[in-house]
Amino acid sequence: MRDSVKAKELIDAEISGEMREAYLNYAMSVIVARALPSAEDGLKPVHRRILWGMNEMGVFHNKQTKKSGRIVGDVMGKYHPHGDASIYDAMVRMAQSWSLRYPLVIGQGNFGSMDGDSAAASRYTEAKMEKISMEIIDGIEKDTVPMMKNYDNSLDEPIVMPGRLPQLFLNGASGIAVGMATNIPPHNLNNTCDAIITYLDNPECEDRELIAAIKAPDFPTGGTVSGDMKGIYTEGKGRLILDGKTVIEEPKTAKTKTKIIITEIPYQVNKANLVEQIANLTRDKKLPDVSDIRDESSKGKVRVVIELKKMSEPKFTLNRLYKYTQLRVSFNANMLALVDRVPKILTLREYVKVYIKHRQGVIRKMKEFDLAKAEKRLHIVDGLLIAQSNIDEVVKLIRAAKGKVDAGTQLKLKYSLSDKQTEAILEMKLHQITSLEFEKLKNEEGNLKTLIEKLKDILGNEGLILKIVKGDLVELKDKFGDNRKTKLVGKVGDFEEADLVDKKDVVVTLTAKGYIKRLDLAQYKEQRRGGKGVIGSGLTEGDFVKELLTCSTHDYMLFFTDKGKVHWLKAYEVPASAKSTKGQAIVNLLQLKDEKVTSVLAVKTFENLLMMATAKGVVKKIELSQFSSPRKGGIKAIKVMETNDILIGVKRMKEAEEVLLVTKKGKAIRFKGGEVRAMGRAAAGVTGIRMSSDDKVVSLEILPVDEGRDKFSILTITKKGMGKRTAIDDYRLTGRGGKGVINMNVTEKTGEVVSSRSVLVDDNVIITTKKGIVIRTPLKNVRVMGRATQGVRIINLGAGDRVSDLSRVPIDEIVGE
Repeated sequence: MRDSVKAKELIDAEISGEMREAYLNYAMSVIVARALPSAEDGLKPVHRRILWGMNEMGVFHNKQTKKSGRIVGDVMGKYHPHGDASIYDAMVRMAQSWSLRYPLVIGQGNFGSMDGDSAAASRYTEAKMEKISMEIIDGIEKDTVPMMKNYDNSLDEPIVMPGRLPQLFLNGASGIAVGMATNIPPHNLNNTCDAIITYLDNPECEDRELIAAIKAPDFPTGGTVSGDMKGIYTEGKGRLILDGKTVIEEPKTAKTKTKIIITEIPYQVNKANLVEQIANLTRDKKLPDVSDIRDESSKGKVRVVIELKKMSEPKFTLNRLYKYTQLRVSFNANMLALVDRVPKILTLREYVKVYIKHRQGVIRKMKEFDLAKAEKRLHIVDGLLIAQSNIDEVVKLIRAAKGKVDAGTQLKLKYSLSDKQTEAILEMKLHQITSLEFEKLKNEEGNLKTLIEKLKDILGNEGLILKIVKGDLVELKDKFGDNRKTKLVGKVGDFEEADLVDKKDVVVTLTAKGYIKRLDLAQYKEQRRGGKGVIGSGLTEGDFVKELLTCSTHDYMLFFTDKGKVHWLKAYEVPASAKSTKGQAIVNLLQLKDEKVTSVLAVKTFENLLMMATAKGVVKKIELSQFSSPRKGGIKAIKVMETNDILIGVKRMKEAEEVLLVTKKGKAIRFKGGEVRAMGRAAAGVTGIRMSSDDKVVSLEILPVDEGRDKFSILTITKKGMGKRTAIDDYRLTGRGGKGVINMNVTEKTGEVVSSRSVLVDDNVIITTKKGIVIRTPLKNVRVMGRATQGVRIINLGAGDRVSDLSRVPIDEIVGE
């Protein structure tokens, strides 16, 4: 008998086939039930079960916390047949603000740190759901999602959550399954909702529009991100580069040192390991300029201070930190998730579709639940109203009945009532037969009919359901929206960063000591001629604004230096600053080697020509297209021949236009641009004006030759605030290389000429002084005068102050007026 039992238990099978089938079952279990998140609610099974368990326990954000051990034990015993350590580790991560962009659990006690410290044991800590977690389970009580039996078939648990929150993209996910892995970066809630709303508003929108809305991943630890955004969002795969955020702190006194301060670290980088890594590299002489490193981080704030030796170059050390340490890491995104329990790599558009489809189903089931509930209640209310309308007969009938069953039978027969209606009438209390209760029932009946009609309209119109989806997203933004933590830098696949930057008019200023900043044009207050102006620069003592330019954020800025080189920046790459701050050192943005920026040019397109001029009167014409390929470190723009000569001005021009050179001693020369042939970048140029040894060129202007020429005039301003406008034709047209004509009668009262600009009568000008005073004034108040005059006072200067620069603001660029 024993042999027959054994024979029945034995299965004859090929071991290779049995292993193949067993491993496939194991692989599918890992893929579907452990390692990969569902695209619909963005949760892995363990996270879904933790939230479901906490929901069943009533551990909501507005309730008391409960012991973590109690929560873990409940989840393990009822839903998740795995070790308690894995459940607790998952819950701990759900509470860490540096692990999840939007934490789903509120932790009380020691829940670890960015230094890799472990959380305290579950018997010591407590937890409850975050407020935002309620958006994941919202509506589950209305039978909106399918349920399944738990592992011992004793309880129900959701297969997927209602998922009002687009959790998959908000907090991302990472996990290794069998033969596949997922690595989805986190995103900003506002950006994610905007991308979904963009698709809802126009399902035919281009990928570019969706990417412009979502911008880029947004990591909880901040920093910067660059890389293949197009690949991530249009193919579901791509590589990102994450950099920590640093600040270079210049020494304030002779005794202090230059510091590099790390204020944000890349995602998933252990801060203690990073500090140790820097210390080891310093010891191994790979960071030779580092003299000390300190971790001054406090709760919630990162501050790692790296002190440098005197006379060291901070950018050199910073580049080495990015190269050799985890201050720069890569993130290989693989947008893999389960769609209807099947693994799929998702593009941004596909995820948006999955989210919308899931929410449509949830909202439809929610409305069907509400409709059934309302219809059921209306049925009861109709029965109660029948009883109220015939209350005397009903009472008489009930009193005459032999019992409850008999009363119910007679009520159903006489008034054609259902069992439910009859039961509700028999359960009525005496106070419910008053006239007031009758009015309440009538009002309830009307409200229920209105609600039922509205619910039927929604269920019969998919557009109304989509409108609810959009409304939910807008509400999420209002309740939980916040600013991005991670800054997007560099190129975004085939998309330039500029595609994601708003176009607007700005003012860019550069000071004599090399501080640059960007402000909105509207921040400057227009002032009448002779006004005192406003403080515009927050300058240090002895510094003053040297260059002031109005342009668009999308313009290229070409920075020409005294050595004849040119460097590139996009206008939006210049840091935006308040009026009262000095800005950022230009050397931190450009690789300047013993150079000083002397001219800045805003360029929208690399067309036409450039005219250059040096202080010694040399001019050079060159095609602008020769500067259309930005290069790190800059390139040669003009060969400066004399050791004491510098490049003072660069302007765009057309072949037929004229050139005006103005000197500080009040001379000017006007000649045709065609007299100067176009040259290569390495050329030195030709003589534009001949001057006395103590004179120098201060301005280069390009003059129009079209029909609108007579509307222009030449505005000249001196160091002591005197100025005038002079007609262009008052400057006699001569050949290149002459001594020129008088531009202004320079005296002790006027001071030397600072600048000249070609202007229109409707223009405004921005005048800057050495003490940082900036005013904007209309030119209609400055009258036209002859060349050999001293002009009128344009700005009242304080004691010891002098005019340093002049910039034209065309009328069509004036913002907010």
